[in-house]
Amino acid sequence: MILKPKYKSVLKLACCLFLIAGLNSCKKEKEPEIQTQEGTPYTSLLKRVVPEYADQFSIDSLPGAGDQTFEIAAQDGKISLRGNNGVAIASALYYYIKEYAHGQITWNGTNLNFPDTLPLPEQSVRKESPYEYRYYLNYCTFNYSMSWWDWERWEKEIDWMALHGINMPLAITGEEYIWDEVYKSYGFTDEDLNDFFSGPSYFSWFWMGNLDGWGGPLPQSWKESHRDLQKKILQRSRELGMKPVLPAFTGHVPASFKKFFPDANLKKTNWGNDFGDTYILDAGDPLFAEIGKRFLEKQEEVFGTDHLYTADTFNENEPPSDDPQYLGELSEKIFEGMKAADPEATWVMQGWLFYSHKDFWKTPQIKGLLSTVPDDRMIILDLATEIEPVWKQTEAFYGKQWIWNMLHNFGGNISMFGRIETVAQEPAKALSDSTSGNLKGIGLTMEAIEQNPVLYELMTDNTWRDTPIELKPWLKHYTRNRYGAVNDSITKAWDILVETAYNGTTIRDGAESIIAARPTFEGYRRWARTKMNYDPLDLLPAWDLFVGASDTFKNADGFEYDLVDLTRQVLANYGLPVQQQMAIAYRNNDQEAFKKHSEELLTLISDLDQLLATRKDFLLGPWIADARSWGTTPEEKALYERNARDLITLWGGPDNPLHEYSCRQWSGVLNDFYKPRWQQFITDVQADWGNFDQEAFDEKIKQWEWEWVNKEESYPTEPSGDAYQIAKALYTKYRSKITPITKIMPPIDYNY
Repeated sequence: MILKPKYKSVLKLACCLFLIAGLNSCKKEKEPEIQTQEGTPYTSLLKRVVPEYADQFSIDSLPGAGDQTFEIAAQDGKISLRGNNGVAIASALYYYIKEYAHGQITWNGTNLNFPDTLPLPEQSVRKESPYEYRYYLNYCTFNYSMSWWDWERWEKEIDWMALHGINMPLAITGEEYIWDEVYKSYGFTDEDLNDFFSGPSYFSWFWMGNLDGWGGPLPQSWKESHRDLQKKILQRSRELGMKPVLPAFTGHVPASFKKFFPDANLKKTNWGNDFGDTYILDAGDPLFAEIGKRFLEKQEEVFGTDHLYTADTFNENEPPSDDPQYLGELSEKIFEGMKAADPEATWVMQGWLFYSHKDFWKTPQIKGLLSTVPDDRMIILDLATEIEPVWKQTEAFYGKQWIWNMLHNFGGNISMFGRIETVAQEPAKALSDSTSGNLKGIGLTMEAIEQNPVLYELMTDNTWRDTPIELKPWLKHYTRNRYGAVNDSITKAWDILVETAYNGTTIRDGAESIIAARPTFEGYRRWARTKMNYDPLDLLPAWDLFVGASDTFKNADGFEYDLVDLTRQVLANYGLPVQQQMAIAYRNNDQEAFKKHSEELLTLISDLDQLLATRKDFLLGPWIADARSWGTTPEEKALYERNARDLITLWGGPDNPLHEYSCRQWSGVLNDFYKPRWQQFITDVQADWGNFDQEAFDEKIKQWEWEWVNKEESYPTEPSGDAYQIAKALYTKYRSKITPITKIMPPIDYNY
């Protein structure tokens, strides 16, 4: 909260009322205020994050500093967290947790095992972020991870954001309510909109104009419940000093739009993934500015505003013209529409189109699109900077403000992967690069979260520094915080992980297992990609070291997750050599060998399912249960479960080419979806030995998959089994088998 009183007496009164720490700072006009009394957002955050230790901290303002600075010091026997908003205070808290208490808070393992009395800092520490903007989230994250989140889960995530320095989160929950209100203000009925709003699993692509209606119709109860959820999200985010980014109108309209506006200038587009056509209102049509203004006014009325708006007109769709003048006029009209409703508007644009459709977006087209918006009123998200830094190809976006982002995860796939050296080095290098132009921020734009915590801890550690991170000492510190102690074996294991899974070369995103592919004799399928960035045998020594150290870290939550995840990765990799032995046996007309290796593959899938059942991170059950929990009728619950099942399997209908794009190595999915598919494949191959028809099988299995999507069945929502015992048992069972079969695996043609 910021106080800007006109008169000194008013300021002093305000200071007294709110018990501001550091009364001397109140003599200066426009000095920030920090509330320290019980029940404020900052003390409440302390009680949520470190409830047993909250009374050992004090919260104080930081006179003369901006909101990008924090300090930690000992004061009156307490740990003083000093800053001028909630993000600064929370960042100070997390810095203390990592550097002094040697703890860690991640999605996949937390260590808050501290002594009863926390150590006081021997001297004060001051940190200042070189980044004005610390961005978070991708449209896709709201579905691949967040589709079914309630307020309790959102509250944890907002705390995570604050602890990790995020001050600019994307906030698009509940937007369907705003659009419902806007279109109904023009006379549209529920019937007119039933084919417009998608189901909850598909909002990301609905918002981006890629599809209409799929997974719907959307119940009114959802629109209203998520309006209320968004209000809570925004209130908490703003209380902590964040400035959420809300949507603006991009022209996407219902198919029924022509019924009400027969003369409207619409263009038909098709995303190309069997979801049908969508309709875009031309920015030159007078209705564009009118509807855009009405939308932002309604949104501000319901949700407020921080004057930051996201708008992406051509997400994975090409504009109707490559004329730079046309593109410039288009973006000018979009921005003018924003300003008509909010004169302080700043446009936040995803730069994904410049990467995904680089054949279209050449220099003249990019310059044309960006040239008509003032440099200080547009922020470009270089969405996948760690993969391909578009800023280097565009003269740093020709003067626009821009943000360096790590995308990292696509589709929510579960794979140990990341460009760890790039993430450690390149943000700071870009800061010091004389050609980086108006670099103003750093961000996380992953399609999904709740995996590979090391990459997200590393990336966010760049927030409070302007020099590259030395990876080896950083990892030693990371594992100490995560596991509770320094261990030479684990240090060596992480050296191996850096050289293998996390080396980030040759492939865009993490490899998937053949287990998750629609069954085939081939070594890959389009979205269940098996091409790896390392030799899978090179990962085995890390597994040896983790299993060998497992008794030492029996009570470390983060170690347990990493042990399970590494064991999962090794066995998921092993699926390909086993499946290829099945293929060799078939080609050699060796039915006994085929039966042997087929049984081994099915057993491997069951063993993986049992392993993953030990951690809630890897359970299908919560995904389904959380989806159903939003339903207010049996029909709504069934609709939401169908959405949840569909996204992580077929993605769309039976013929959708995106099947397995969002595949998950989860307990429940393995035994109930992947294993039965492979069983049917094996049965059909044996029945038609020598004449197996892959295309006929694909047509048949599509229908079985669609039936699975439409099932209603619950799965365990709590973990079962001892992770350490099962991991060690699987190590004993498989370690000696993996090398011989992997070494004789034939080369795979990865020309997808």
